[in-house]
Amino acid sequence: MARKKANEQDFPAYLFHQGTNYKAQELLGAHRVDADTVEFTTWAPHAQSILIVGEFNQWGQGEQFPMKKLNDEGLWQGRVTGLQEYDTYKFLITGPDGAEHFKSDPYAFHTETRPGTASKLYTLEGYQWGDGKWLEHRDAAPVNASPMNIYEVHLGSWRTYPDGTPYDYNKLAEELVPYVRDMGYTHVELLPVTEYPYDGSWGYQVTGYFAPTSRYGAPKDFMHLIDAFHQAGIGVIMDWVPAHFPKDENGLCEFDGGYCYEYSDARKMEHRGWGTRVFDYGRCEVQSFLISSALFWIEQYHIDGIRVDAVASMLYLDYDRRDGQWAPNVYGGRENLEAVAFLRKLNSAILSDHPHVLMIAEESTAWPMVTKPDYVGGLGFNFKWNMGWMNDVLSYLSTDPYFRSYNHDKLTFSMMYAFSENYILPISHDEVVHGKCSLIGRMPGEYPQKFAGARAFLGYMMSCTGKKLLFMGSEFAQFIEWNYEQQLDWLLLDYDAHRQMQDYVRELNHFYKDHPAFWQIEDSWDGYQWIDANDSSRNLLSYIRKDEAGHEIVVLANFSPVAWEDCIIGIPDAVSYTVALSSDEARFGGSGNDLGVMKVNRKVPCHGFQQSITLTVPPMSTLYLVGKPRPKRTPKTETAAKKTSASKAGTAAKKTSAAKAEAPAKKAAGTKKTPAKKAPAKKTTSPKKP
Repeated sequence: MARKKANEQDFPAYLFHQGTNYKAQELLGAHRVDADTVEFTTWAPHAQSILIVGEFNQWGQGEQFPMKKLNDEGLWQGRVTGLQEYDTYKFLITGPDGAEHFKSDPYAFHTETRPGTASKLYTLEGYQWGDGKWLEHRDAAPVNASPMNIYEVHLGSWRTYPDGTPYDYNKLAEELVPYVRDMGYTHVELLPVTEYPYDGSWGYQVTGYFAPTSRYGAPKDFMHLIDAFHQAGIGVIMDWVPAHFPKDENGLCEFDGGYCYEYSDARKMEHRGWGTRVFDYGRCEVQSFLISSALFWIEQYHIDGIRVDAVASMLYLDYDRRDGQWAPNVYGGRENLEAVAFLRKLNSAILSDHPHVLMIAEESTAWPMVTKPDYVGGLGFNFKWNMGWMNDVLSYLSTDPYFRSYNHDKLTFSMMYAFSENYILPISHDEVVHGKCSLIGRMPGEYPQKFAGARAFLGYMMSCTGKKLLFMGSEFAQFIEWNYEQQLDWLLLDYDAHRQMQDYVRELNHFYKDHPAFWQIEDSWDGYQWIDANDSSRNLLSYIRKDEAGHEIVVLANFSPVAWEDCIIGIPDAVSYTVALSSDEARFGGSGNDLGVMKVNRKVPCHGFQQSITLTVPPMSTLYLVGKPRPKRTPKTETAAKKTSASKAGTAAKKTSAAKAEAPAKKAAGTKKTPAKKAPAKKTTSPKKP
């Protein structure tokens, strides 16, 4: 992109220092002025001097390219000629104490692959997108009343080449995209792809907020991957980390020799448990930097959603801090008011221009109105991870079924607050690492019971209120915990139980997408109705999901290893019920008992309904039941009126028919010629005889 003249940059610079330049990457970073010249701009308010260094001048040992300070607020600028695409560079910054620091460009679009840390020149323009239809569809669909079933992926360990090298962006476009589509997911969520130095951070310690990691290819290769997802009808969400940043020498930590991007107050500066620095949310230039980064991925890379990591750590001044390690706000509270204002500003800036983009908070506390607009006191997100639901259900599933009856509330409690926010139900990467066990590994019992329990849970999860998220590997019951250094255990698909689990999840995902009752009404009781929430002795739940057209699906979830025979369930009126999908089907590894058609008994009311069905609920299973609607009966008075009307109509029709039949005869009779009457013969008077 051609560089603006200096006087044309004054207003963007003003906005940058006001915290309202949401395209700061167009002002700062490296931009080509013409075919031979690149202009570099950075923000370093504490710097004494800055040199542009790179391979082109032996990292400062050759020709010197000093930067000039543009204003008192700390913008610096300089130019270098003769540079080519992919040339590496850094800023050599002399801090206020005279110490020199080699720093990567915070606004670089591309970087070296680790262990290298230099920035690279890269031109983003020129990629030909083919996702126009997807974007039109996305922007026309209602965000809350659309299906959202997310496959969470760590790109480096989903699949690797035979030598253990992770797939690159192009190979992922060839294999990951069709896999996600075939499995029936609506979205993928990518663990952070913003450039990061340490593999073990999984991407959550970011050094390049405008650069997709070079581990898997160049920026345009990443564009190709997003484009491929969109052309396959799949949305893309990315993890984004504004809560903290690492203390790597080349990164943002004390960027100009002073406290620049981080807080200067030691009680707010650092997350000691993570060994990272905290952004200064009250500083205008930091606000411009972070909001520009988030908006950049949406506009430049067509990302459909931003999942904001570790929101709770931003909101609370005492997060992971002991007494004496934090200071109250001006009102004496523990809330970080600057972070609250920043999050509202972030969501307002993005959703005002892109209302159909997803802004998702990973927020693990009871902070109120996370998904409510800022003008009513909310944070302005449109979705929030339901961490309470996740913790409760995983605790329940890890409990031996014999004791589950005493923990039944862990399945039902979430409905007490289910409509207070717009929720996503996550079974994420955090739940399958660090000794927590994989999803299948949490299930009690022998192998068959473990698989049955996992299927029952996933069927239950898919029918709960809230959008869905499942981490890769769980769809085919990977037993070992996730390891970022190796690919998933795809070899497990050689075994029937794992292949059948994958088949079940695929079927479940497609069923979810095809039935609006599971996703259309998620903000009120209009879409959910309990049948029986209190059957704790049998570890049994029953409820109804509904869509806007009135279609209903009855859900039965049995988390007991016992089959419940002659189980009577109250249901809405219908002629009969059949099982639309069962986790106990033989093709999924279950017993395969076919419940057949269940007739509705209108003489046995149950659970507040005037009718019921009787069935055998298989052990450790979730069933979806669909009713055959009962023909509407016509009221007797209306029927009599119809009969009378029909009778009259019939009589009239008969008369009309008879009249019509008689008319031709009359007509024929009227037109027949009548012989003319003969004139009477004249009397002949005979002469009288003498």
